[in-house]
Amino acid sequence: MDAERQERTTETIPLFPLQTVLLPGATLPLHLFEPRYRQLAVDLLTGTIPDRRFGIVAIRNSAVREVEHLDHVHGIGCTALLGESERLPDGRFDIITRGERRFRVLDIDNSRAPYLVGTVEWVDDAPLPPAAGRAVAGLRDAALSAHAAYCEAAWHRDSWAAPESETGPGALSYLLAADCLLPLADRQQLLEETQPLRRLRMVSRMLRREAGFLSKLRAVPAPPPELIQLGLPASLN
Repeated sequence: MDAERQERTTETIPLFPLQTVLLPGATLPLHLFEPRYRQLAVDLLTGTIPDRRFGIVAIRNSAVREVEHLDHVHGIGCTALLGESERLPDGRFDIITRGERRFRVLDIDNSRAPYLVGTVEWVDDAPLPPAAGRAVAGLRDAALSAHAAYCEAAWHRDSWAAPESETGPGALSYLLAADCLLPLADRQQLLEETQPLRRLRMVSRMLRREAGFLSKLRAVPAPPPELIQLGLPASLN
């Protein structure tokens, strides 16, 4: 084991497996109906889980009905910060979360709590090269142009806006992707990429591809099946 890996710290966080990918900076509404995830909401709201944070990981195979092992989920996930919440009369919860920090799942424990608990290590972006200024500017312009092309094909003009001009290249790719209905595989690929400039290239390519599909089909993107019910993503909760 090299010195860099030895210096990495690990933490234990609750895990919520979903059939979707949460990106840093993106908003994700969730409807919690299964008892173990109702308990997760209670623990988040009462401070049993500190900082109102938990981890979301994408399920590798939609046929899996019970996540028990590492190979059931993608290895890289994202922490979710609990924002607004509403407890319904029957004990279910509607909550709004926001993506924050990526992590790698090292271990999954299904015996410590009613919900899954994972041992994780944090995954941060690699630093930009010292002379990356010109490359950043070019890639930023290309990514913003691709985002505009997608949104003009997909949404009404007043339903989207370009990110703030001061948004850094690392966050920019995630914000652009969060506006668009990319396939799970694309979103997971973006989540796992730790080179900001490479991620900007990736999101530009993905958005141009999707904008081309929309223009050719002359149709707006339909939400994935799991987003139709109540406007919320399906989950194994």
